[in-house]
Amino acid sequence: MQIWMNLLVVLQMLSAIAMIGLVLVQHGKGADMGASFGSGASGSLFGATGSANFLSRSTAVCASVFFVATLGLAFLSGGSNQAAPDGSVLDRPAISASPASAAGSAAVPAPAASAGPAIPTQ
Repeated sequence: MQIWMNLLVVLQMLSAIAMIGLVLVQHGKGADMGASFGSGASGSLFGATGSANFLSRSTAVCASVFFVATLGLAFLSGGSNQAAPDGSVLDRPAISASPASAAGSAAVPAPAASAGPAIPTQ
């Protein structure tokens, strides 16, 4: 079970790093992809609009892998191995101090107030 958790964490981290890199390489709709890699986009490896489609599809694949890895981690870490409390937190009674500790704290005397700082005399 722990091997699958570690594998999913590694897969999630790699897909997150790849997705961050792919998003940073992409440009907005107003900018050409060829502006960052050279003069003309039509002479590039992917054609005039091929690089934008390739990057957006790669980003979508990385996002899907990240989403599936997150769901897998949630499924493996939660679920049946943890005891879930009954009801809501608001339905439970408030935890108060026991009577013995409350009586003990009242018996401690308060420090006496001094008139001011003590000035040493010689």
